[in-house]
Amino acid sequence: MSVLVDSSVWIDYFRGKGELDVVDLLIEENLIVINELILTELIPALHVRKQKRLIALLREVKRYPIEIDWDDITQMQITCMRKGVNGIGVPDLIITQNAIQNDLHLLTNDKHFNLISQYIPLSLYGE
Repeated sequence: MSVLVDSSVWIDYFRGKGELDVVDLLIEENLIVINELILTELIPALHVRKQKRLIALLREVKRYPIEIDWDDITQMQITCMRKGVNGIGVPDLIITQNAIQNDLHLLTNDKHFNLISQYIPLSLYGE
């Protein structure tokens, strides 16, 4: 079971907040994976803060390529909107699709993913 760790969790982790023990355990067990979208959300702020070592470590995490099926993204958005779940950004839908395509659990602090998972078969870590 690999776990895709969302940028919201990483940000808290870097600040010493949130689910530190969970992330540490996943790191120790070599279960963490990442994708380019999440890296793109994280690296600019780390670069500005001159966190070169942290950037290098993140780049070593196993990556799952993003293969976007735009029709599927559109259908997920339609499903969410029909259920009254509005304001889901395309990046969150791309992360959702990436997790589903690769049979990954998603560890996140972003409430949008909790809403998405009510109507889309997204496996959230710990639930």
